[in-house]
Amino acid sequence: MRFPILILSVLATSNQIRAQGCCSGGSGSPIAGGASQGVLLEKQVEVSSNYQYISSNKFQVRDRDTTSLFDNLYSNYLYMRFAYGLTDKLTMSIESGYFFNKTQIGLKKFDTLTSSGIGDLILFPRYSVYTKNTEKTRTEITLGLGYKIPLGKYNDSTVIFRDQAGKKYYTTSPPTIQPTNGAQDFIFYGFLFRGYPEKNFRVFANMLYLKKGWNGLGQRFGDYASIGLFAGKTFFKKIGVTLQVRGEWVNKMKYDKNIDMLATYNVDVKSTGGRKVFFVPQLSFTHKMITIYALSEIPLYQYVNGTQVVSQYQFTTGISYRFFIKTKINTAENESK
Repeated sequence: MRFPILILSVLATSNQIRAQGCCSGGSGSPIAGGASQGVLLEKQVEVSSNYQYISSNKFQVRDRDTTSLFDNLYSNYLYMRFAYGLTDKLTMSIESGYFFNKTQIGLKKFDTLTSSGIGDLILFPRYSVYTKNTEKTRTEITLGLGYKIPLGKYNDSTVIFRDQAGKKYYTTSPPTIQPTNGAQDFIFYGFLFRGYPEKNFRVFANMLYLKKGWNGLGQRFGDYASIGLFAGKTFFKKIGVTLQVRGEWVNKMKYDKNIDMLATYNVDVKSTGGRKVFFVPQLSFTHKMITIYALSEIPLYQYVNGTQVVSQYQFTTGISYRFFIKTKINTAENESK
């Protein structure tokens, strides 16, 4: 491997609790936790998965705390990625995830809303535009262009009333509990890495911009951008410690002017978009080709437009396995030696 595996939390699809509006959602990174990814070696395979728990009952008006509009909003999510090194410079990955639940608990028990299901499919090729290795340093610059395809439900409904005859009346569930936002989005990605092998130390950065598309409900959630700065060091050849500071920006939501977003979908468009800064400590353990890791995202600063639920608790744990595919030709060559 070119450097120790330090997978930096991948979450969720684009419906994280970094929600737009008190009941909107659909704003976060489709790569759970904004994973920092370079390229693999030719014929190298990476299979990884992580579990992510997110919970919040904290509301803000701009950068000030305010009264909570519901008791809790939480999700349990399993994220999976398969990546393959087509060449030493080009890596292709296929990524997706499944929500065991996305639940919004109201101030009253009967106000609880929940859903589950598959999220999005992400096709994510990455190309190394610059690589330089010396005895003391290793440098890599990688660019990526991804495409997000919604697989799950984005227009699921919730029963709001049942009459005496047993007839049920439904309304569309808020985007905060839908497994996907229902839009096809483009992902623009950049990764810069500088490693010092002799000191087991590295610094790197990633940049992510998500260009959101329109869904079938006439909604276009705001574009998302993030920049992460990382510093990591390996101890005893197996234990990795990585510290990250990440800034995020989300634009305001757009919608079809013929739709009453508040009445129809419980979305206050004025309460969408904002900016945040997170501190993310991570601990990893690597044995041969397997890495196990855990991290937590700690919000340092949050500013939102209008009134919104904001980030509070987020924990991720995962495992990554890398190996090489041996061709029949290489196997025959090895047997002849």
